[in-house]
Amino acid sequence: MFVQEPPVLDNTYETDPMLRGYLARVLPPEVLRDLEPELQELGALAGGPLYRLQLEDRTSEPVHIPWSPWGERIDEVRLTRVWQEAERLAVRFGLVATAYEQAHGAFSRIHQFAKVYLFAPSTDIYACPLAMTDGAARTLLASGNRQLIERALPHLTSRDPATFWTSGQWMTELAGGSDVGRSQTVARRAPDGSWRLYGRKWFVSAVTAQMALILARPEGNPPGGQGLALFYAELRDAQGRPRGFQILRLKDKLGTRKLPTAEVLLEGLPAEPVAGLTHGTRAIAPMLNVTRTWNAITATALMQRGLMLACSYARRRIAFGKPLIEHPLHLDTLAGLQAETAAAFHLSFLIAELMGRAETNIATDSERALLRLMTPVAKLTTARQAVTVLSEVLEAFGGAGYVEDTGLPALLRDAQVLPIWEGTTNILALDVLRALDEVEGLTALQEAFDTWLPSLPAALASPARKAQAALQAATTWLTRVAADPARLQADARRFALTLGRATALALLLRQAAWGLARHDGRPAAAALRFARTDINALAACAPPAESRALVLDEPFHLQPSLSP
Repeated sequence: MFVQEPPVLDNTYETDPMLRGYLARVLPPEVLRDLEPELQELGALAGGPLYRLQLEDRTSEPVHIPWSPWGERIDEVRLTRVWQEAERLAVRFGLVATAYEQAHGAFSRIHQFAKVYLFAPSTDIYACPLAMTDGAARTLLASGNRQLIERALPHLTSRDPATFWTSGQWMTELAGGSDVGRSQTVARRAPDGSWRLYGRKWFVSAVTAQMALILARPEGNPPGGQGLALFYAELRDAQGRPRGFQILRLKDKLGTRKLPTAEVLLEGLPAEPVAGLTHGTRAIAPMLNVTRTWNAITATALMQRGLMLACSYARRRIAFGKPLIEHPLHLDTLAGLQAETAAAFHLSFLIAELMGRAETNIATDSERALLRLMTPVAKLTTARQAVTVLSEVLEAFGGAGYVEDTGLPALLRDAQVLPIWEGTTNILALDVLRALDEVEGLTALQEAFDTWLPSLPAALASPARKAQAALQAATTWLTRVAADPARLQADARRFALTLGRATALALLLRQAAWGLARHDGRPAAAALRFARTDINALAACAPPAESRALVLDEPFHLQPSLSP
């Protein structure tokens, strides 16, 4: 009887030329020599024991235990085996600590995110609480609140399992999701002068964390975002019991099912203001920048994991007399997905580079402007790429990709959270427009293109012109519609995606030139393939009247195209 060989993973660091080539280009040789043993070890775990545990533990989910056998409210959450092992490894490998120890200065963020990239696909989205922990550490440092920094930062950046904390980010409510200014959580002063929080948080993604940063409105404050304050809270007492909150339920979600996402009722949770009693959304911005970067790295990592499995399967699956990998159409499909993944990889690691330079105070003003602009661009671009690529990956397996016990469907389900968490595509596109009000981001991006794209080999000249043309189209569009708020907002998504895809192409070309000089043509192949896709999304712009006719059933009259 025929039995199909399943796909297999090897050491995911050794078998990833995209990651190794990038690190060889950006890191000084002595830094790479120092980091490589750890990356080798993590790659062996990710492709071996961790991946096997992930498959064995596939059906497990966290369990909420509201009451003890004797009627005491305990709100215990029992985690899966993968998550328990993931926490141990995250502490051991310093997946948060690395960024704050800064053993390699500005390269420390690259080091950290290289480890996250290897770790995330084998640990069932345990990167989510780690992202919020990293974001909380950065937010507290930015606040200048010495008391809270000294209290929490040693825990958030610890390499000791006995003292390590994760952090939650409790913002989302029924009344205010992306529009957090509508949040209804109230902060009240107790008779002793301390603060207590009351309200209902509809979506809490780190309910097992030891602490959380929480948005709440001090009593008497005005409505809207300016009236919110950012509060710090330690969530459980020495016995592990909740301090002034109840878990109402764990959410039943499409994906990220190992992540215990909860709905929480705050009933007097003790808390401390982080940075004053107003402008809480501004105070939490450093967290969002960090978590959006984790989102982009995770998106890239999930894409690469799906492709590693799909390529392995294509070598083992015989169809019509030969392995799938030898069928030109299947090979072409996988190649297109690999090019899309390479584009996402270089775009997401650009943010890691810029973040590392900013945090070590060596970034130029132009680099800081680029970081502000490109963080939301990278998040929204890579998140959408992940859903598209992983849907194709499942199709590459045929029926096996649709069967749960292969472990494959979870890749697509988990990827679907990426365009939603930390801002949907549309919300982030509007943030890109805000970024341009704050910094000279397009000028900084053009300067970066001019640095990345000089003296390319002749074979790469045409894609370089395509990247430059897309950036110019974005600049022209912004100038043309700046006085038309409806058009500006309607096309904001296409504008942001154009920036993302044009930048990814420019970065691919930079890596391609480096590779060709070292007789490695794979990055060039990725750049040329990606350049054949739609880079300028603004070419698909449509007048708002067309959208109103389609959705609101308003009258529509033909008019000349307004596309760039």
